[in-house]
Amino acid sequence: MSTSPVYPSSCVERFLRYVTYDTRSDETSTTTPSTPSQLVLQQVLVEELRALGLTDAVLDEYGYVYATLPATTPRADVPVVGFIAHVDTSPEVSGTDVKPIVHANYDGRDLVLPDDPGAVLRMSDIPYLREQMGHDIITASGTTLLGADNKAGVAEIMGAVEYLVAHPEIEHGTIKIAFTPDEEIGRGASHFDVARFGAACAYTVDGGRRGELELESFSADTFVAEFQGFNCHPGFARGVMVNSIKLASRFIASLPADQSPETTSGYEGYVHPYVVQASVDKTTVRVLLRDFVTKELAVKAAWLEQLATQAVEGVAGASVTCRVEQSYRNMREILDHHPEVVDKARRAIVAAGIEPIMQPIRGGTDGSRLSFMGLPTPNIFAGEQTFHSRLEWVSTYDMHKAVEVIVRLSREWATS
Repeated sequence: MSTSPVYPSSCVERFLRYVTYDTRSDETSTTTPSTPSQLVLQQVLVEELRALGLTDAVLDEYGYVYATLPATTPRADVPVVGFIAHVDTSPEVSGTDVKPIVHANYDGRDLVLPDDPGAVLRMSDIPYLREQMGHDIITASGTTLLGADNKAGVAEIMGAVEYLVAHPEIEHGTIKIAFTPDEEIGRGASHFDVARFGAACAYTVDGGRRGELELESFSADTFVAEFQGFNCHPGFARGVMVNSIKLASRFIASLPADQSPETTSGYEGYVHPYVVQASVDKTTVRVLLRDFVTKELAVKAAWLEQLATQAVEGVAGASVTCRVEQSYRNMREILDHHPEVVDKARRAIVAAGIEPIMQPIRGGTDGSRLSFMGLPTPNIFAGEQTFHSRLEWVSTYDMHKAVEVIVRLSREWATS
């Protein structure tokens, strides 16, 4: 017996359609968007927005969708507010031929995904499932991700727009909608046109557990170490060859285990080697730097450069070059100057009968960068769980509650 939503919408039906589009982004691509398949879903969204009456809906040259829901309030002083979600999914797990499955009326049983019997969602492994008793759970079939990150947010925004269009008696100001590409590879805000969007603030709908409201994220950089060796025929290598793979391995082995993603939590930062491009002659190691205190990123980078330098010391003909690529910054540094943006979201969540969960994001969203681009943008829940995984799932109850929060939040800006 799935609980009936306060604001009935088509968000679940839309979600089941959207996840069938393979929209994985590609970090190795130099185009924007990084994959043409993202444009297919984006064009569908433009057509659906126009069908709902948002006649200015457009897909721009960079693969971003923008649209406007006109105000219903007679007040002229209501700020323009935006809602944002990303269409791309993680490139780490296949998004091809996604087969969404609705497990009706969850009763605590193990959910075995049919295309891989070893892929099982168990309440003992996923405590949050205990809060979903009687609700419907959506998963993929076991060989792909589901795509709830972030097509749940896309579907919820669309569902809220549809509801507001159908109920013009609900007072709200002008609402801006945007669907972005390439968030999963850190480029979701790279070509976002803040001026064109035209909002005073916005909310990404890209969180997990019901009630989450996130106003702080990691600050993030990428440390890149390029180890230079010397290659030659292995039969004549004595005293000549310098194997850069071994130098890079020495560097990686020197990273302490207690500063890794798998050993940290809460407000603890980490360093994380995640990509190695290796050959005897040259090996490049990319390391994620994460911390909630921005100045600590420079400390981590200096420490890693010291370790990289030590890895080549005493090896004739070896060298290492290091650089840092900036990614995004903790959005709280901006949002602390706009407390009303977070306060109104908190009130909307409470009005929906949900206890707000205020916690840091151990990652980043488009809002992390957008906030520093002049658009204060906290993150609210979408219901996505176990994302970037074949065990990804979402509760239809959480999706409907996200729609309710979006509707209430839109009204909150016009009436308080």
